[in-house]
Amino acid sequence: MQKQPIDREQLRRTPAQFSWLDHRLVRGNYLGRASAHAWGLYLVLVTVGDADGLSYYATRTLARMLTLSEDGLVEARRQLIEAGVIAYAAPLYQVLSLDRGRPTHTLAATPQSSPTPSLTVSATSPGREVGA
Repeated sequence: MQKQPIDREQLRRTPAQFSWLDHRLVRGNYLGRASAHAWGLYLVLVTVGDADGLSYYATRTLARMLTLSEDGLVEARRQLIEAGVIAYAAPLYQVLSLDRGRPTHTLAATPQSSPTPSLTVSATSPGREVGA
């Protein structure tokens, strides 16, 4: 089957900014490692992050943006950390490279009480503070 655009006037182009979603999220079986709410958080973090994937957003602000409770946001963040796609050191988020390899398990197999990986943050890390 040969694919043809439905609307040639609105063909998607790579944006001038640096935000994108890596196709390895699908090919590397990452999507099964977190809930739809967690991937909503990931989408926001990819969109607002700087060129290094860094951003500062308060839990309350992110929860409001995603129509989640603060506890729901914390759970979504935990899932993304365990999936190996973000790091978090309050209040700094970092979207991580997917170059490290493929995940080996899905959300269903992820223990709920796993320790949260930490991220060392330098005082010169770029970012911005948004909302409280």
